[in-house]
Amino acid sequence: MSTEVFAFFGGIAAIIALWWGGTDSIKNLCSYGLGTGVPSAGMIALGSGVVAMLFATKLAGISPLLVPVGCVVVAAILGAILGFISDKVLNMNIPVMTRMIAELTVVGSLTMLGFTAMVAGTFSFGDLITSTTSVLGVELASYASSVIGGCVLATIFMLGAIAIQHPPFNACLGPPNESWDRTQMCAIECGALSMIGVAIMSLAFLSLPAVVISFVISIILWGGWSYSELIKLSKRDAFAWLDSQPIREVGGEQ
Repeated sequence: MSTEVFAFFGGIAAIIALWWGGTDSIKNLCSYGLGTGVPSAGMIALGSGVVAMLFATKLAGISPLLVPVGCVVVAAILGAILGFISDKVLNMNIPVMTRMIAELTVVGSLTMLGFTAMVAGTFSFGDLITSTTSVLGVELASYASSVIGGCVLATIFMLGAIAIQHPPFNACLGPPNESWDRTQMCAIECGALSMIGVAIMSLAFLSLPAVVISFVISIILWGGWSYSELIKLSKRDAFAWLDSQPIREVGGEQ
């Protein structure tokens, strides 16, 4: 049996990374005010995450197990440098900036790596830049039809960016005592929705059985579980919010 049928594990790994770190890091930055460039921080994290991911894929020639490890290490170092520059050189003066940017870069790189492995069935650099095409029955190497040469990685970038930033920043940003389980479920739901798009794109690179398996699992994770759970949690919190009293402002009328 071809290992391509297990490509969906890459998408699941990306969802775990989003659930684990993306929501918490963005929320911590938001706590210092929306003017801290939260969307920009997410873009920096994904952009530097791509650099860390591509560097790590070169380690596949030594051992495939080194790829995710190298991805985390390089992303953490690169993110810490960018966070330090943002905080100290650009004088943003946010105490958690260095740590949050480092965490976001790790999450972004793992998200990119997971979705890339899902769409291509591999995370070897050589396989990501080269594909094959048939000309008059002759198989020839093609760079334009590869994951990187065909700009598929750019689409994965946007799917990952939306999945990282939408749950804590757009969808669930609220009072400090917001229900954390709702934010995390929203992250899982966004990751599963992105996973559906990645499964469809994998049709260009993987066998039909592998694509079908990835697509079905993505649909189950999204429509069969995470979306319905998010709606339940949203209704629960909406009821709790409507039933509460107005927020008292310090120094305002009592």
